[in-house]
Amino acid sequence: MTHTLHRRGNEDSLSEDYVIFSMTAKGFNENNSSGALKEFLTILSKYPKVNMGDMKTGGMYLVDQEQIIENVQDTSIVHAVFTDKSDVVKAVRELREANLGVSVTVTGIVDDVGEICKEAGIDRHTVEYSVGIRGKLSKLPEDDLLEITTMCGHGMVSQNLARQMLLDVKRGKRSSQEAGQYLATPCVCGVFNARRAQLLLDELVEIWCFDEL
Repeated sequence: MTHTLHRRGNEDSLSEDYVIFSMTAKGFNENNSSGALKEFLTILSKYPKVNMGDMKTGGMYLVDQEQIIENVQDTSIVHAVFTDKSDVVKAVRELREANLGVSVTVTGIVDDVGEICKEAGIDRHTVEYSVGIRGKLSKLPEDDLLEITTMCGHGMVSQNLARQMLLDVKRGKRSSQEAGQYLATPCVCGVFNARRAQLLLDELVEIWCFDEL
């Protein structure tokens, strides 16, 4: 199971949201794996990305990219986020050629990820789906806000922060780009798509009733 699996949104929005990440398996290939994981991030850093991180160190809106790579450990889980499918194809193809000996997961629309694998010369191994949310659903925020908050798979981006950023954009206190990047800071893994958040905020500013905020 991956914490990037529960992202919400329509097909157009999610077609610009891809996460590539890697982790090792304790007792199998974890020992002395930091070099492979560093190389993994080094390869991904060559391509246009909107976030990158290691849950041990933080995402790129908190920590310099060089520091993220330098601090990678055997137990790290490393990620990068992209908006362009063609960039994902190039990155996955280079990872295949590098043959680092670590598993690679790509999160995105299933059909798109299948095409990415095919173009990169890979036979897709496994597909995982999210079956939705169970429990007291009345505690959840509006679907519009869930599209933002679910981009942090560990729930570190709160609905209250998303509301505040939306209000700040409406009042002209921040640009939508600044707000999207600020929303990315609590996501220590670096899987939050700040660019997509910016676009979602731009849409919500036009349609939300701000008397309710």
